[in-house]
Amino acid sequence: MFTTRPTLQGTFGMVSSTHWLASQSAMAVLEDGGNAYDAAVAAGFVLHVVEPHLNGPAGDLPVILAPAGGDVRVLCGQGPAPGGATIEHYRSLGLELVPGTGPLAAAVPGAFDAWMLLLRDHGTKSLAQVLRYAIGYAEDGHAPVERVGQTVESVRALFETEWTSSADVYLPGGRAPAPGELFRNPALAATWRRLTAEAEATGGDDRVAQIEAARDIWRTGFIAEALIRQSDRPTLDTSGSRHTGTLTAADLAGWSATYETPATYEWNGWTLCKAAGWSQGPVLLQQLALLPPVPELPAYGSEEYVHLLTEGCKLAMADREAWYGDAADVPLAALLSEPYNTARRALVGEKASYELRPGSPDGRAPVLGAHATAVAAGEPGFDALAVPAPGAGEPTVARDGATRGDTCHLDVVDRWGNMVAATPSGGWLQSNPVVPELGFPLGTRLQMAWLEPGLPNSLTPGRRPRTTLTPSIALRDGVPVLAFGTPGGDQQDQWQLHFFLAVALRAHVRGGLDLQGAIDAPNWHNDSFPSSFYPRGMRPGSVTVEPSMDAAVVEGLRRRGHDVTVGEPWSEGRLCAVARDPRTGVLSAAANPRGMQGYAVGR
Repeated sequence: MFTTRPTLQGTFGMVSSTHWLASQSAMAVLEDGGNAYDAAVAAGFVLHVVEPHLNGPAGDLPVILAPAGGDVRVLCGQGPAPGGATIEHYRSLGLELVPGTGPLAAAVPGAFDAWMLLLRDHGTKSLAQVLRYAIGYAEDGHAPVERVGQTVESVRALFETEWTSSADVYLPGGRAPAPGELFRNPALAATWRRLTAEAEATGGDDRVAQIEAARDIWRTGFIAEALIRQSDRPTLDTSGSRHTGTLTAADLAGWSATYETPATYEWNGWTLCKAAGWSQGPVLLQQLALLPPVPELPAYGSEEYVHLLTEGCKLAMADREAWYGDAADVPLAALLSEPYNTARRALVGEKASYELRPGSPDGRAPVLGAHATAVAAGEPGFDALAVPAPGAGEPTVARDGATRGDTCHLDVVDRWGNMVAATPSGGWLQSNPVVPELGFPLGTRLQMAWLEPGLPNSLTPGRRPRTTLTPSIALRDGVPVLAFGTPGGDQQDQWQLHFFLAVALRAHVRGGLDLQGAIDAPNWHNDSFPSSFYPRGMRPGSVTVEPSMDAAVVEGLRRRGHDVTVGEPWSEGRLCAVARDPRTGVLSAAANPRGMQGYAVGR
């Protein structure tokens, strides 16, 4: 299999992330005696600095962790809808969808508390030790990747006329961040310095007490006060009007990140672990459940193979729309059962489907919202090809295949066998105005909830909006061996399926899993279901492929009725992965060349 880089191998530690500075910062923590969780937290805060168009401290964070010798757990850093975020309130403002930007779209911020909980419960380093890398890059500067400046330019007019606190940070002197020049965020550095100082003053020399003090400062101290002030400021959003948010001091003070049991599925000796049905994570599990037995799978990469995976994805995503969400019980056992998937598998024909076809687990009738139904039917007034306003969402691939991207991913495995996969996102610079006292904005995850009662993903106070963020850990014969994930909104569990099957079905390299070859393989995605992001359109029958896909496969897909777009080279996905062979202790890592900024490091 063609690869752009080697699959790294070693025994000390491996890191893969969507930015080289985050990867190397995590490696520095490992070299300093820290474990995988210390390293992940340090990298996560660096990502806030170097990929501010992709994530921020007030965004969202699902983590899957596999402690050496312990049980795999999900750490949920997805905050819920505030107490005042009712459907009635949004409807009273004349809204049919939650705006894609602005404080009305802000859930209770979740990322910071999740990182703190991971550090407190599984790390060994102090708050200052993990924050010093992010503080350094924010204070002393870093050379930004091209996409940061391009994102700022796309919202320049908004920043200059409305979101002026964002212009102060991202348009200093009227210039957007540029590659090769140092870009600084002194307000963010000052926030973390003050947080650390106050936490140390409260917690003394006790590491855990310091972390708990930092969590309290976030929820009730100077950070909480600044977040509430920002939520209360009338802000122009994608609706074209100015709105204030619903976030209150009680919302911030009353929420904490939580641990959960992962959703799992057994496939050909592997166990895949995902977040449960409040996320889109089980979509990966459903796609595996829909596959025929391995001996009956079409040849890897063939026309039949791409068709089979694409059609299975459509069925799983239709179930996501009808059944996933935190506002109702998700019938996950039934959705993953063999009888259900045997019946669903029979729906995959020789031709591409243009229908949204949710199933009936346990005989229950699926429920689709009016907006999703209208979009799927192509009714007048619902633009199925609508493109989100700048900053509104995180669909990493546009109609033409060009990447936009606003999510990060990181994976770490250490010499003791601890493993972690995390997908931080939200709170990006184009989502909300920068909080002037803090140097970062609120998030916009509520845009994923529907303003229609009675749906699994209806906007509901105290309930989590369904997220597309979906890291993965895979076990082999019950032992964690692989952590992986990617940015990409609705595409995340499509690209992860393609990667995982490439790992599981293709050849090995140097005695280990061929992670880099699986990442570099030609990739694709489809949009034949309602988007999770404002304005919630879909493209029935669509498939977007990379030009590296065999031309005969592309033509075969078209003959089958797929509406194929050949996108830009290296435009599909930004996967990261690390692995550990429990027999030998050999560690592996690889990162995506797409986007020209993801790197793996290790030794």
